[in-house]
Amino acid sequence: MRLTSRIGLPTLLLYLGIGMIIGQDGLGVDFQDAELTQVFGYAALVVILAEGGLSTRWRLIKPALPAAAVLATVGVGVSVGVTAAAAHYLVGLEWQTALVMGAVVSSTDAAAVFSVLRKVPLPSRLSGALEAESGFNDAPVVILVVAFSTLDALDQPAQHWLLLPGAMLLQLAIGLAIGLAVGRLGAFGLRHVALPASGLYPIAVLALTVLAYAAAAMVNGSGFLAVYVAALVLGNARLPHRPATRGFADAMAWVAQMGLFILLGLLVNPSELLDDFWPAIAIGLGLTLVARPLSVALSLLPFRRPWQEHVLMSWAGLRGAVPIVLATIPVVNGVAESDRVFNIVFLLVVVFTLLQGPTLPWVARRLHLGQDERTVDVDIESAPLERLRGHLLSVTIPRDSRMHGVEVAELRLPRAAAVTLVVRDGTSFVPDPTTVLMRGDELLVVATDPVRDEVEQRLHAVAEGGKLARWLRETGATGIRRNRRPGE
Repeated sequence: MRLTSRIGLPTLLLYLGIGMIIGQDGLGVDFQDAELTQVFGYAALVVILAEGGLSTRWRLIKPALPAAAVLATVGVGVSVGVTAAAAHYLVGLEWQTALVMGAVVSSTDAAAVFSVLRKVPLPSRLSGALEAESGFNDAPVVILVVAFSTLDALDQPAQHWLLLPGAMLLQLAIGLAIGLAVGRLGAFGLRHVALPASGLYPIAVLALTVLAYAAAAMVNGSGFLAVYVAALVLGNARLPHRPATRGFADAMAWVAQMGLFILLGLLVNPSELLDDFWPAIAIGLGLTLVARPLSVALSLLPFRRPWQEHVLMSWAGLRGAVPIVLATIPVVNGVAESDRVFNIVFLLVVVFTLLQGPTLPWVARRLHLGQDERTVDVDIESAPLERLRGHLLSVTIPRDSRMHGVEVAELRLPRAAAVTLVVRDGTSFVPDPTTVLMRGDELLVVATDPVRDEVEQRLHAVAEGGKLARWLRETGATGIRRNRRPGE
C-alpha cells in the first residue's frame, strides 16, 4: 500500500488482483453471484461516499460547486453519448448495450479520486471541482444505467425519453433535500446531546449518512447524492471529536474498498478477459481522449477556465470500483452481451487506472499547476465538557501553517478562552503569553460554550493569515469574515 500511495496508484488494483487470485482461475473459489455483488457494492459505495463527504472541506469546494454540478450532469450526458457511439461503431455493440456501456464508464470514481488527488498539490478550485464531481456524478449515472438496462429500453416511446431528464432532476432534488435535512438535523442533535462515550460520535455520524441513503431510496430519490450531501454537511458542522470521526470513517471506507474490490476480483474470470482486451482499449481511448475532454470543454465553457485546467481535469477523470459495480446492473437485468460489458469495463478500469493514476502528478507539473499549493489550515478536535458548560479544543499546528512563530498572546483569543497546555516534541508545558508556537505543536485550549465557534474561527484565521489576521480581515475556515470590532 505504501508503494501504491507513493506512485499515485489507487490501492484498489492490489485488492482486485487478490480477488482474481482467489477466484475460479486461481485458487478455485467459484463465485458468480452478480446480484449479491451489486448489493454489497452499493453498501460499500455508501460508506466510501460518506467518507469523502466527511473529509471534504466546504470552503474548498464551495467556489467549485457550479462547475462540479455541470460536470456531473451535462458532462455525464456528453460522455455517455460519445462513449456509446465509440462502443457501437468501433466495437460493434448493439445500441442498447453501447448506451449501457457509455453510462457505466461515465462516472468518475470517488475512491480513486479521493485517494490520488489528495496527494497531488493542485489549486483548490481544481481539486474541489474534481472531488465534488466524483461525489455528485454517481447519482445521475446510476439512474441512466438502470434506465438503459431495462429489457425493452429501446422500445419505449419517445415521450418516455423526453420525460427521463425531468425524472432524473426530481430524484436528484429529492436526494439533495433529504441529504441537507439529515445533515443539518443530525449536526444540531449531536451538538446538543451528550453521548455516553466519545467513541459513539463517529458511529452516530456514519449511521446518519446511512439513514440519508435509506430515506432517499424509500421515496424514490437519489440515495447516493443524499449520502454525500449529508456527510458534507456533517463533516463541516464543527461536531465534537471531528478528527476521530474522520479517522473512523476513513478506516471504514478502507474496509469497504478492500472487501468490494476483492469481491469484484472474484466475480471476474481472467480466462475470459483476453478476447475483450482490444475492445476495452478502443472504448477506453474513446472515453479518455474524446468523450472526457469534450465533456469537460463543454461543461466549463461558461466558466472561462484556462486550457491547462481543461487538460488536467480531462486526465484526472479516474475510474475505479464504481463502473465495475454499475456493470453488474445489466448482468442482473439480463441485458444482451452484459457479461461482455462487465469484462470490458473491468479491463478498461485496470488499464487506464494504471495509466492515469501514476502520471497525474507529472501532468500537473508539466502544466505548471499546483507547485505553490500548500496546507495552511489547523486540525481542531472539540471534546464537550457538559457539566462545566465548556469545551476542550485540541489543536495541531501543521508544517506549513502561518501559526508558526506566533506568540500565545498574539492569538488574541476571546477572554473566555485560554491556551492551557502545549505539547512539543513529546514534552508538555504550561505556556505563558510570550511563548512562541512552532510547527508540530499540539495545543489544549479551554473555551466556554458561548465563544467556542469564535475561538475556532480565530485559530483558523491565524493559521491562514498569521498574527495580523485580525487587521487583514482574513476569512476563517468556515467562510465567515470576521471584522474588527470596536475596542479590539
